[in-house]
Amino acid sequence: MEYGHLGRTGLLVSKLCLGTMNFGPQTTEEDSFAIMDRAHELGINFFDTANVYGWVKGEGITENIIGRWFAQGGGRRERTVIATKLYGSMGDWPNEEKLSALHIRRAAEASLRRMQTDYIDVYQAHHIDRDTPFEEFWEAMDILKQQGKILYVGSSNFAGWHIAKAQESARRRGTVGLVSEQSHYNLLVRAPELEVIPACEDYGLGLIPWSPLAGGLLGGVLRKIDKGRSAADHIVAQLDKHRDKIERYEAFCDELGEDPANVGLAWLLHQRAVTAPIIGPRTVEQLDGTLRALEIELNDKALARLDEIFPGFKTAPEEYAW
Repeated sequence: MEYGHLGRTGLLVSKLCLGTMNFGPQTTEEDSFAIMDRAHELGINFFDTANVYGWVKGEGITENIIGRWFAQGGGRRERTVIATKLYGSMGDWPNEEKLSALHIRRAAEASLRRMQTDYIDVYQAHHIDRDTPFEEFWEAMDILKQQGKILYVGSSNFAGWHIAKAQESARRRGTVGLVSEQSHYNLLVRAPELEVIPACEDYGLGLIPWSPLAGGLLGGVLRKIDKGRSAADHIVAQLDKHRDKIERYEAFCDELGEDPANVGLAWLLHQRAVTAPIIGPRTVEQLDGTLRALEIELNDKALARLDEIFPGFKTAPEEYAW
């Protein structure tokens, strides 16, 4: 396994991040345990979750699964850099969502209980909260840091100017600020190249792409359909929209002799600011298959071909001005 620093920090994390969103809804607890154990065997130390995963309001199903896995001991917690998120609604009463100081405190305590740990390595805002000033956000996060309950703070789904605003607010307080941004970024979704990636580079944030395979579109969907496998309705709808690109992409992957899923992950690992794409295996076999992405070297010609199929963006403002 390869490791890199999370943004400008001294924290070393694996170049692939294990996403746990399937744990509970699509993957049984027993299989989830097996996937996490296998991840450690492969050297993956970076796991991502969220308090809303499991998708039953207030239950924190996925965090509970992780907690029971940690509770087995054997160095499971010590070998894991655990990143979780807050923002989504965890109840029907006021202050049970978003990023008020009250909710941050309560959400952190609840995540700690569910995951059966006394600290969170990377505590991430799952979305920008336009109603809470960053001064309040940072005060709450700084208190959690002082208490030893969180080590680092990250963001998710922030625009470039949100990152800048957050970092300047932290700078005024004399604190580290954000160390990572988790963005929707893949060959099909390249908008972060306009301002999010430049902001990450300038402020030293590690970029953690979610949905690196565009919900399955970049995972060899046409091959699977040709073999008689069905695709979810939302995948079929997106495939109809992007069929020409996907056909060209899978043909190029055939030329490379590589699985489309691994090419999609490898492409992200070649991009600026990217620390680790989030993989979401539903089985141990799927997890094992992702390791090939770390070995694929895409030369300039291959990267240019992918840019031709999936045009990206220049950094703003050059993309739309001079």
